[in-house]
Amino acid sequence: MILIQLFLSFMKIGFFSFGGLTMIPVINDEVLAHGWMTADEVMDIVAVAEMTPGSLGINCATFVGLRAAGIMGAFSASIGVMMPSLTLCMAAAHFILKLKGNTMMERIMRGIRPVSMGMLLATALTLSLTTFFSPAGGYELAGIRWNLICIAGICGFFMFRFKLSIPKTILMAAILGFFWG
Repeated sequence: MILIQLFLSFMKIGFFSFGGLTMIPVINDEVLAHGWMTADEVMDIVAVAEMTPGSLGINCATFVGLRAAGIMGAFSASIGVMMPSLTLCMAAAHFILKLKGNTMMERIMRGIRPVSMGMLLATALTLSLTTFFSPAGGYELAGIRWNLICIAGICGFFMFRFKLSIPKTILMAAILGFFWG
């Protein structure tokens, strides 16, 4: 019974929250309503979930499920929180495959590519500005962090020249950042 409760509660969290920090109040309410944890324990779980790799929702679901019902509880809660995204992705994939070869769909997909690239470039620019420049306040840029620009350049060079994998590049950046950052 608890496995079904975990699944349904976290499926509700997946459907009615929009990911990230918006999930915290919903997770808090659900977990406290079922008595699986105390408020302090929920905040501890959220803090740990924020520090570990992966999405907040999956991490919280796994931790709460493990605490409430062991390994099967972790599995049940994790599947529950993923269910809305999985359902929407599967439905989208079904319709995209069904519309493959449709000229209108191909035009739409061709239009999405530059928009996606623009969003990625805007994110990279925003992150670069906050990483490579130290703001003095307002819109002024007080100093350029040359060491971080060099680390990014070195990592980029090695990544493209020697076809380093992303984890190896991240490790190299972390080591350079530790000693030079």
